Amino acid sequence: MRSPRLAALELRRFGRGRLPRAALAALLLLPLLYGALYLWSFWDPYGRLDRIPVALVNDDKGATADGKRIAAGDQITGKLLDSKTFDWHEVSAEEADRGVEDGTYYLSLRMPSDFSSRIASSAGDSPETGALEVRTNDANNYIVGQISRTVFSEVRTAASANASRGFLDRIFISFSDLHDETAKAAKGAADLRDGTGKAKKGSKDLADGLKDAKAGSKKLSGGIVKLDKGAGDLETGSRQVADGTQLLADKVNGVAADVRPFLKDNGKAIGDTARLVADTSKTVRDNLDLLVKAAPTAATAAHTAADDLTDIHRTRCEEQPVPDPTVCPPLKRAVTAADDVAAVADDVNALVKNQNGDLTKLRTQLTTLEKQAKALATRSPHLDEDLEAAVKKINALNTGAHKVATGADRLHTGLGTAKTGASDLDTGVGKLKTGATDLDKGLVRLKDGSTTLAQGLGDGVGKIPDYGKKDRDARTEVMADPVRLASQSLHSAPNYGTGFAPYFIPLSLWVGAMVAYMLIQPLSRRALAAGAPAWRIALAGWLPVAGVGLLQTAALMSVLHWGPGLDMAHTAGTLGFLALVTCCFAAIVQWLNACFGAAGRILVLALLMLQLTSAGGTYPVQTSPGFFNAIHPYLPMSYVVEGLRRLITGGGLGPVWQGCAVLAAFTAGALALTALSARRKQMWTLERLHPELSL
Repeated sequence: MRSPRLAALELRRFGRGRLPRAALAALLLLPLLYGALYLWSFWDPYGRLDRIPVALVNDDKGATADGKRIAAGDQITGKLLDSKTFDWHEVSAEEADRGVEDGTYYLSLRMPSDFSSRIASSAGDSPETGALEVRTNDANNYIVGQISRTVFSEVRTAASANASRGFLDRIFISFSDLHDETAKAAKGAADLRDGTGKAKKGSKDLADGLKDAKAGSKKLSGGIVKLDKGAGDLETGSRQVADGTQLLADKVNGVAADVRPFLKDNGKAIGDTARLVADTSKTVRDNLDLLVKAAPTAATAAHTAADDLTDIHRTRCEEQPVPDPTVCPPLKRAVTAADDVAAVADDVNALVKNQNGDLTKLRTQLTTLEKQAKALATRSPHLDEDLEAAVKKINALNTGAHKVATGADRLHTGLGTAKTGASDLDTGVGKLKTGATDLDKGLVRLKDGSTTLAQGLGDGVGKIPDYGKKDRDARTEVMADPVRLASQSLHSAPNYGTGFAPYFIPLSLWVGAMVAYMLIQPLSRRALAAGAPAWRIALAGWLPVAGVGLLQTAALMSVLHWGPGLDMAHTAGTLGFLALVTCCFAAIVQWLNACFGAAGRILVLALLMLQLTSAGGTYPVQTSPGFFNAIHPYLPMSYVVEGLRRLITGGGLGPVWQGCAVLAAFTAGALALTALSARRKQMWTLERLHPELSL
């Protein structure tokens, strides 16, 4: 009997009663429980996150920065409530903590009271990081915690970028202000450079002028020292003259009454003497600058006059046998006075030799003395008549001599002060000269420095950016979020269920084949008893389950497509590939059951577990322990999952063709091993008649 007829006989058993038919129907629908129903339960969980109750706590009190009110907590709260990411419940912090603990809320998001102030601190001296506080409770649901971390990471990134925009905008504005102020500083440095150049020229002129002034002040100081010494000598001499005129005045006043007769008899001699004094005074006054040369002559003349009076006294008083008692005593006093005048003339001569004194005042006094002497000479013939007037003039002469002495004294005192002042002036001018020289050197360095400063600031202005509002906004946007994730999926799965379909579809088909061989014999007993060829027996046991598997696949894919809405990039290819998968799984499960009997069913389940854990259907297999990485290439479901991903979501079909080759090899190998087991089963043993384990 051929294999198809043997397979048909095996299936015909399910049409002999209600229960077998119900079992066959259940067998056909069983993959839907693992495939369609399971995928449907979490087909698009991320699209329904708005049903998850979450607590939202906004304790932010706001802040003020640069005169603007910042309420970051209110902004984030409004955006979250509008986003519909979760089912947000705005509650207090205590209620949120209590709800997360008892399961009312899956998690909570809290913005602390200082959230805005911390964000605003980015513009101050002590910037701080604003913190969003998230509380989860894995005892409620672990996956929700994982989802929340992804969602709140995006919230944190958006909040950070928003805070950075304000901070960076202030930075770019500061750049513009710095550019303008630096430009002003550059202009000021240029003005400083020009002004320093002018100051440099002025300081050089000042230094040169003070150099000349130092030489002049030194000469002035030396000259005043000499003048002071001469003034001292003049003071001494003029005081002696004043003393002499005082003595003369006293004597004249004392003897005026006695001298009048003498003057009447000797008027000519007195007139000559007075004229000599007048001439001498005029000569001294007219030739005051040559007083040094004329002083000896004047002194000689005074001595001559004194000698003449002495000769008269000797002739009239000493050589006469009987001296005139009325004339000789006054004449004797006149001789004495003439000697005193000669002595005074000697003192004047000594005084003039010092070449100093208050010459202007002295000339005035000498003029007065000349006038008085001339007047005396003019009136000498009438001295007896003008004695009273002469006495007055002598007293005036005395007064003038005293004034000369007083003026000389003041001149000496003033020159002493001037000498000290001239010395201080010379010292001060010396210091000024040194300071001016240092100033000139310093201004040279200042000019060089200001030139360098002006050049540096000029270069700096060109390097400091000056952003307009449009350019500033663009740069702020980039700097606030400098690295963006340019996420692009070449072949994206539209939802969670589509992404996991390549994993759960082969799982359901494997379970379908496993349950099918619980109802259908892997090897036909009739064929074994009839001694049919082993390969026919193997095909006869494989074809019914393969046929049922194709029906299971058709039912499963129909429900997935028209139910949850599974869209396949390659529909025909997917169905053809799943047909090969069904045949392969049926062949493998048949061999395990045919070869190991009741234990084979346990091996089928164990092999399913190994394939599920090493196929990389959920996480990449590289994230699994090394054992699963080692067995991954040797199990058929690994190739099935990879091929279905390309067929459902799109992409290159290389893995599909590789999977087809592997599945065909597994199918042929499993059928060959089943045929070998069928040959051994044709030999009946006591163990087969009474098995140790029966399921």
